[in-house]
Amino acid sequence: MSSPIYLDYNATTPVAPEVSAAMRPWIEEQFGNPSSSHIYGQRARQAVARAREAVAALIGAQADEIVFTGSATEANNLALLGVARAMAPHKRHLIVSAVEHPAVMQPALHLREQGWDLTVLAVDKFGRISLDELRAALRPDTALVSVMHANNEVGTLQPVAGIAALARANGSLVHTDAAQSAGKVTLDVAALGVDLLTLAGHKFYGPKGIGALYVRRGIAIKPILFGADQEHGLRPGTENVAQIVGAGETARLARVRLPHATQHLASLRDNLHRRLAEGVPGLLLNGHPDQRLPNTLHVSFPGLSGRDLLAATPEVAASVGSACHSDADAVSGVLAAMGCSASRARGAVRLSVGFPTTGKDVDAAAACLVQAWRAVAP
Repeated sequence: MSSPIYLDYNATTPVAPEVSAAMRPWIEEQFGNPSSSHIYGQRARQAVARAREAVAALIGAQADEIVFTGSATEANNLALLGVARAMAPHKRHLIVSAVEHPAVMQPALHLREQGWDLTVLAVDKFGRISLDELRAALRPDTALVSVMHANNEVGTLQPVAGIAALARANGSLVHTDAAQSAGKVTLDVAALGVDLLTLAGHKFYGPKGIGALYVRRGIAIKPILFGADQEHGLRPGTENVAQIVGAGETARLARVRLPHATQHLASLRDNLHRRLAEGVPGLLLNGHPDQRLPNTLHVSFPGLSGRDLLAATPEVAASVGSACHSDADAVSGVLAAMGCSASRARGAVRLSVGFPTTGKDVDAAAACLVQAWRAVAP
């Protein structure tokens, strides 16, 4: 049986051949510890430095502003909890959006348990926060505003530059989780105006198990793990050189691809949407029609659950739109925050294309999904 058509690039991406090739020597031959002073350590240390420069270049940062972590989840935890540890006692108010990934929402809820005030901003029907509501929520004691750059489910882009302008005028720090954005849209920390930004290697053709946190120069942040002084003293532990080298090559490759990435991915996505809409009357788009990731198509199929549709379409590998924790369908927290009805949320499916996706893949996937819907829907 041939492999199904992969349309779940928001979940993870295959490691690019260039990335695998760059990592291989650091798995098979080069084994030095970057903290060692001899030649083996020097080679590893230089490799880490080159990777740090490449990741920084992708987002318009300086190399010493990049902290490598074990994942985007760890980077998000370091951003929120690290800032909280460093903040003055009178600054104990945090603002997040209602559609944050658990890697941000759970640390935020943890801080609330520790006595912090937490404001969760509502989103509109497209999944975007209101800048006016953010302005009203900001307080003199607001330490940090954390709002994701792009939503992992529906792909909606948040007005991060506007968020940052309001927050920084208030004397508050700004963090954005850009794990879904890297390699798909241009990221520039100066243009966004953020103080902290999270990346995940496996979301843009790098290895799993590597993340990065941009920390703008001069920002006070304390570690949440304790040990030696690797990664500017913010992330102790011997560096995973192979994964870091992979992240560097991933960032380099993304910079090469970016000039045409957005248009290419959007063309595939829009063709998929058009073919599905032609074959499924009543198909509904979830998320912002324009301000969204170029590769993400989140739609609701009428008359059945997304889980049942995908079960009936083994030719396509994709994700349901709801965050289900059992065999029963449950409304995704993101779709609930957007005000979607239970039936609309139940029929949701996330389809995300990537660079390996071809036009033939899109045509075939659309045909299979339409055929399955017609066979399963009442």
